Amino acid sequence: MNIIIDAFGGDNAPAEIIKAARQAIDELGVEMTLCGDEAKIRACAEELGVNIADMKLLHAPEVFDIHAQPATIVKEGKDTSLAVGLQALRDGQGDAFISAGSSGGLVTGATLITRRIKGIKRPAMTAMLPTAKDKFILLDAGANIECRPEMMVQFAVMGSAYMKCVKGIERPRVGLLNVGAEETKGRELELETYKLLQASSLNFVGNAEARELPQGNFDVVVADGFAGNMILKLYEGMGGFFRDKLKDWFSGGGKLAALFILGKIKAFRKQMDYKEEGGGIILGAAYPVIKAHGSSDAKAFFNAIRQAKRCVEGDMVNEIARTIEAMKEA
Repeated sequence: MNIIIDAFGGDNAPAEIIKAARQAIDELGVEMTLCGDEAKIRACAEELGVNIADMKLLHAPEVFDIHAQPATIVKEGKDTSLAVGLQALRDGQGDAFISAGSSGGLVTGATLITRRIKGIKRPAMTAMLPTAKDKFILLDAGANIECRPEMMVQFAVMGSAYMKCVKGIERPRVGLLNVGAEETKGRELELETYKLLQASSLNFVGNAEARELPQGNFDVVVADGFAGNMILKLYEGMGGFFRDKLKDWFSGGGKLAALFILGKIKAFRKQMDYKEEGGGIILGAAYPVIKAHGSSDAKAFFNAIRQAKRCVEGDMVNEIARTIEAMKEA
């Protein structure tokens, strides 16, 4: 299995990516392809003292600007590490692709360069968010601000396939983000989506109010990109809030009491840490494509590589394709 990675995407490129690739080869048994300026990659690896002799390097002299229009990835950005990596994935040189670069460029590139799974209307950005029990996948997390009911159902299909193939949940519980639990609540989008999900073969368990999400009663939560991105940003903000509060507690009079629950605190911090998951997968692309956080370090990149490996091993893309085809025939 070969995982392609954008060596110049993110704030800590290429050093943290090189370190993660070395760890992945040694511990996960995967092959790694690094895309970017070859001379700079070699110089950085030498400075780090990391052996990259068994890594494949794809030379890409440019880096896709995070402020550039996403659509420029196809022509003006074709020589960037982001585009070269996606082209290599499309051409069969690898099994999955990871980048911590431009979100818009990656979604657009995954759609226009690697193409979509047959029948999928729009790929979706995802996020794995913590709950009192485990985690759930949220989609769309920001790629599609305007959605139609048919798209929302496809998001549910793709999220269910991910949780089944990668997380091992045979019948993921699907919830529809809404302003109330009753099926009569919501805009026309939610009302129509509810009916379609109810009539589908998915394990749809009803509407999901925002206050319910941390309780762990859903494995997949479907939303349009506008609402989904707000949920994601709220979770990110609350994660920082809780970390700061814990820090205040440790530095104050709660030090002694904290010693008795140190294990619980460490487990909580680990659950809230985005580095543990790796990245948000772009579901609907014809190959596994993962968006790592822009500030990812070697640990986060390593977990993104492990996440990509699980997607390939679980045959996730084909599971989505099979389900979409079966729903068309039903």
